[in-house]
Amino acid sequence: MAYKSKDNESSDIFSLLLETSKKEKERKRAELLKPLGIKEFFVEGSIKIDFKTCRGVECKLCIDVCPTHALYWQLGKVEITEELCIYCGACVLACIVDDCIFITRKRPTGETERFSKPGEIPKLFNSINGRKRKERVWAIFPSAKSYLERYLPHFC
Repeated sequence: MAYKSKDNESSDIFSLLLETSKKEKERKRAELLKPLGIKEFFVEGSIKIDFKTCRGVECKLCIDVCPTHALYWQLGKVEITEELCIYCGACVLACIVDDCIFITRKRPTGETERFSKPGEIPKLFNSINGRKRKERVWAIFPSAKSYLERYLPHFC
């Protein structure tokens, strides 16, 4: 069922409810993260723990390194407060078991990243930093000619 808005555009009530729910979730999340003083980098994402592989009580390393305290110990297993998670990957990096914690996050550019092994995080950072370096170089030297114009006199 649709209704007419002030602009005479018809809108689906379910999409309006979803949009309102999303805004409420963002507001609640901002309210929870504000006292922690953490700048949120990843707004969209998901985190999942495979309890078949989790060593939980033996290590609790993921709980110790979480900057927002989104991970906590309850009733014999690691639980997640999804609203507090900023999908930074610190828990995956600290975990002693591969494919135990799964993080999917979306960058502001729309690019989606997935990782579940500690070794994947440095590779991801290196890839991102490599792209940033390349963008900076292209901003300064958009062509080989501009590079040669700047540095050829120094070599002669």
